[in-house]
Amino acid sequence: MRRMTAFAGGLAILALAACGEPGSAGGGGGGQPDRETAGGTTAEACEPIAGEQLVVLEDDKNLQTVDNIIPAINAEVAEPAMISALDAVSAALDTEILIDLNKAVDVERNTSAQAAADFYADAGIEVPETSGSGRVVIGAANFSESGTLAELYALALTDAGYDPEVRTIGNRETYEPALEAGQIHIVPEYVGTLTAFLNTKINGADAPAENPKASADLEATTENLRELGEQVGLVFGEPSAAADQNAYAVTEAFAEEHDVSTLSELAKECGSLSLGGPVECPDRPFCQPGLEETYGLTFSEFVSLDAGGPLTKEALRSGQIALGMVFSSDAALATD
Repeated sequence: MRRMTAFAGGLAILALAACGEPGSAGGGGGGQPDRETAGGTTAEACEPIAGEQLVVLEDDKNLQTVDNIIPAINAEVAEPAMISALDAVSAALDTEILIDLNKAVDVERNTSAQAAADFYADAGIEVPETSGSGRVVIGAANFSESGTLAELYALALTDAGYDPEVRTIGNRETYEPALEAGQIHIVPEYVGTLTAFLNTKINGADAPAENPKASADLEATTENLRELGEQVGLVFGEPSAAADQNAYAVTEAFAEEHDVSTLSELAKECGSLSLGGPVECPDRPFCQPGLEETYGLTFSEFVSLDAGGPLTKEALRSGQIALGMVFSSDAALATD
């Protein structure tokens, strides 16, 4: 999986219905009738509308945990010139830029190094301190977005005076202990996911449920992350505006037909609709149960597909499902 999402490691999530086979309703049963909205009007069922372009509906009630990109640094090697260089990268990124970077690699087949170099030059990123020196090892997880971010960090650190090396390490269970041990020095991370990971590591498997440190509040989650990091020898730069988190998409044609841009508007417009996503979705509070409880959405069918992968995106484009779980920085969301 691209990154450890709320669907991995039990970080985020609970149950509401058993998941069916592909094409089956998550809680059993077939289509549901039109429903009455809170305003007393009847909303009709919304059928899928095929289309090539996908758009994410705004999570306007903050169902999802924040997952902004943040540089994680081994505390023993961290110094001002290093942190300021990494913060310069954070300041240059937002989610639309991250989508374009992912498109450059995943669709246009540039290397992560080339995509990073092109963006770095075009954005005119300047580091404020150039007093750094010595070798720095940047770890990257085994998916392209992480590799591209690591290459951006390397460019900024080079300008700051360091001699960086990028290594692809693997998943978080592999690279996080290496970061603590100083075998690698820096990793591009995700605020909410790493907060939940460290909370579990430090306080036990039940900690994210009993005392969650990650939430939809970026400032509070980042503060909690810094406190947890102190306990394992990690420090952090500033979080970027760029985020890679669970999101819910429809086709552009569907959004235009129903005039919806938020999940709240979708709930008002549609009496019921079909949902597609990973097999765990009917059992996860940030997926089907959360959509039902937070937004009042009603689903006539759950189709078991994948976590923001090609199956879900193709099901949306071909009109098999109306709403699908994707990642907010997916290259498929690029508009040109």
